[in-house]
Amino acid sequence: MAAPAYWIRAKRALARRDAVLARIIREHPRIALEPRGEPFFTLARAIVGQQISVKAAASIWARVVALAPRMQPEQIVDAGDTRLLACGLSRRKAEYLAGLARHFSAGSLHVTAWPEMEDEAVIAELVRIRGIGRWTAEMFLMFNLLRPDVFPIDDLGLQRAICLNYFRGRSVSLRTMRRIAAVWAPWRSVATWYLWRSLDPIPVEY
Repeated sequence: MAAPAYWIRAKRALARRDAVLARIIREHPRIALEPRGEPFFTLARAIVGQQISVKAAASIWARVVALAPRMQPEQIVDAGDTRLLACGLSRRKAEYLAGLARHFSAGSLHVTAWPEMEDEAVIAELVRIRGIGRWTAEMFLMFNLLRPDVFPIDDLGLQRAICLNYFRGRSVSLRTMRRIAAVWAPWRSVATWYLWRSLDPIPVEY
């Protein structure tokens, strides 16, 4: 899949402004953020992956997809709790996934309007859904809507990458991290993605 249209422009701007990012960008050529699937697919996958290892999430997700091969909301609603639990989901996650599916089936979300809505407006709508917090909503903005200026400050990987790359591993406050990130606007999604690469060269799917 093609990188977002703004990617090359953003890379150049960040490399000019920030020597640390310039080095990381040079070290990771020919890879870029790639768009993920449909909104329901992306959010369902995010719920499944919350607070468990990547390996465990992949295993459970494969069973969920086997249960609902086209990953349509109606398939998840029809599956029912027992079959969702049999995929390895916790009871709470099964409830979250079924709730998300009902929202999509009922048309109670402004899905078709999301591409035109402001970042914070999309986040506000998403966090009203049980099981979706701000971090998940920010991952959705970055990986599904391809928003260029998301700064997921609560992401532990991002915090670790800032401390390692800018402060030689020393812990610093969120306020200091925000100050470092101010120079990256309006390309904070791109800066975040490259900082993740400094920890793990292989992009994680959200």
